[in-house]
Amino acid sequence: MLNKNTLRGWLSDLKNRGNNRSGEMSFFGHLDVLRKHLIRSALAIAMTTSWAFIYYDFVFDKIILGPKKADFLTYRMMCWISEHFHLSAAYCLKEINFKIINTEMAGQFNLQLNSSVIIGIILGFPYLLFEIWLFIKPALNLRERKAASGFVFYASLLFLLGIFFGYYIIAPYSIRFLVGFHVSEVIENQITIDSYLSSIVTLTLGTGIIFEMPIIVLILSGLGLLTPKLMRSSRRYAVVIMLIIAAVVTPTPDIQTMLIVFLPLMILYEISIMVALRVERNAMQPQKVRQI
Repeated sequence: MLNKNTLRGWLSDLKNRGNNRSGEMSFFGHLDVLRKHLIRSALAIAMTTSWAFIYYDFVFDKIILGPKKADFLTYRMMCWISEHFHLSAAYCLKEINFKIINTEMAGQFNLQLNSSVIIGIILGFPYLLFEIWLFIKPALNLRERKAASGFVFYASLLFLLGIFFGYYIIAPYSIRFLVGFHVSEVIENQITIDSYLSSIVTLTLGTGIIFEMPIIVLILSGLGLLTPKLMRSSRRYAVVIMLIIAAVVTPTPDIQTMLIVFLPLMILYEISIMVALRVERNAMQPQKVRQI
């Protein structure tokens, strides 16, 4: 026969199993919510990708081939600066002599497909951030929500600024140097379309990601992994690292081009210090209230 202690043990075991199952349902519930956010983000990126694929004549001629043309905005600005400030005529680019070729059977189709996806990701990136924010927002308290207000706007703005900086500054300078570099006049520059596209994408997207430095600092500071004191004390090392990044990103040998890349990185680093300082001050506010 069953006694009271045995029944109580069984009831306690059933209760614990129920709690475990409810915890498992909660975990899978979060996964289900995340899945919905990712599906909506994928649909948004699919729509922007479809737009780029449909209007690919404009995308290819005006955007992808833009840095290859001598009438590109950056080259025209360089000519204007050289004329008004009486600089060397070498700054004004009149023509770019290189051919883009295709060496694969499906090369041009893959070009249209891949570049449409890349354009779609860039255009859909702000909406992707918005869905990420909707997913993490319920887990934040009121103070954390106020501290992270404007996350989508500022992260999207920094990303797009990085994209424009990489496309209009770094990519043209790099293309101008690389296609104009000759080991011998016997060698003719014929660049494959894959090489050309990968160079444009790497320089552009890479700069867009680098410009997210303040947002990364915001997250690390919120987790307590980074402090403004640490960033100030490490400024000299950060300068060396940013100079190396500028030298790698811009394969041109002149110091002016490297400084054009380095200065925005240095400005972003100083902004990141201010962001970390603000996070630290917001974290200390509850402690001050308790002391009072």
